[in-house]
Amino acid sequence: MARDKDPIPTSRVRRSAQLGRLAAEQAARQMGTRAANLTRDEEAAQAALSRRQLETAEQIVAALGTMKGAAMKLGQVMSFLDVGLVPEEFREDFQAKLAELRDAAPKVSFKAMKRVIEGEFDEPLDELFDTFDPVPIAAASIGQVYRARLHDGRNVAVKVQYPGVATAVRADMQNLGLILRLMKRVAPGLDPKAMAEEIRLRIDEELDYELEAANQRAMARLFRGHPFIVVPEVVTRLSRERVIVSEFVSGRGFEELKQLPQADRDRLGEIIFRFYFGSMYRFHQFSGDPHPGNSMLLDDGRMAFMDFGLYKRIPARVAEFELGVQRLGTEGRAEELLAELHRGGFVQDASRHTPQSILAQFREITWWYTVDQEVQLEPEIATRVMIELSDPRSSFFAQMRHETLPPDHLFGRRLEMLTLAVLSQLRARGNWHRVAREWMYGDPPATALGEQEAEYLAERRATA
Repeated sequence: MARDKDPIPTSRVRRSAQLGRLAAEQAARQMGTRAANLTRDEEAAQAALSRRQLETAEQIVAALGTMKGAAMKLGQVMSFLDVGLVPEEFREDFQAKLAELRDAAPKVSFKAMKRVIEGEFDEPLDELFDTFDPVPIAAASIGQVYRARLHDGRNVAVKVQYPGVATAVRADMQNLGLILRLMKRVAPGLDPKAMAEEIRLRIDEELDYELEAANQRAMARLFRGHPFIVVPEVVTRLSRERVIVSEFVSGRGFEELKQLPQADRDRLGEIIFRFYFGSMYRFHQFSGDPHPGNSMLLDDGRMAFMDFGLYKRIPARVAEFELGVQRLGTEGRAEELLAELHRGGFVQDASRHTPQSILAQFREITWWYTVDQEVQLEPEIATRVMIELSDPRSSFFAQMRHETLPPDHLFGRRLEMLTLAVLSQLRARGNWHRVAREWMYGDPPATALGEQEAEYLAERRATA
């Protein structure tokens, strides 16, 4: 627990020392394990490496769990991206540890958080709110969430940024190479440069809760009155750079949703898929952070989605390009697919690829939503897709070295992979292609949820 006497470490030297020491320890241990493996048989060697991999991952979780800012954000990404980071026999225990990191990040004392609130408004807390529960109901990557009641009787959620976190995050930015080096020890296929660039581009936006409030207002307008999706309304007059106040909602969290019957999980999986993919392709704006802590199931069966600090708007041409590529791949038009990817900047030199190899790569990465069949998603599927997308173990790694990911498409691919990770942990089942055809081809809905959403969208267009 971080206390006033044990503040968030903000010095680059201090934070570098913490991270550098852990990196050095893990490097030495892995080298020792590999040396010892020379005298072990293959089965024993693999078991030793598995144990070392688990130990490394657990120590990274522990280190990130004592920090805030970008390091905690990376830890939360790992917490729902368990796609083969550890061996199968250890996965259940590891998932429990990661869930603790996601749902119970270290908390700062209420006394310190109260100073942040009163400093932002220059008013005493009891003048701002009728009641304010000092016990946080959730922890975010750079803040904590409290429940309060306004003087007009409305119940609200108050997200407050940790004191000193802005300085700590900027120190994390300087140390990002060290953090990513640690992560590469359990996920060697990570692209540290691309990940670092993404975080650096977006971190300032996440630090500004006024910008997040604007993002959330935009999404609340888009989904106001939706039959099964809720985005809490923002209380604009009480939102500042380090405080955001919004409508309070309560429901069941992800760990509980994973225990529901298959039919319930299938329905929730379709809602999650529609919210993230549908926002991107229908509205050209979306939350770039689809992880389990950012949604909950309400008592009336609707799902609420929160946290819009990491947010992306894309031009219509970018969305249409991606949909066009999906149509070409779905229809097996290999030569046109290669030409389009070259035109869009994904393929640097078309002569280094064959149409069939590009089509095969496309299908390995997207088959779960571009093939017309019912798919039971599970962590192993997400593992395979992630490997084929970016890992040296990919069947297409040689040709991937001659491919790039244009910046306009980076967040879309992040959304795609992380949504798959969430659905896979939920073990949701469905014909994802039939749902996706609604925005890929403009097809009529093939599910009951799709019919409800189509009616809602038609009403929106009629009143626009």
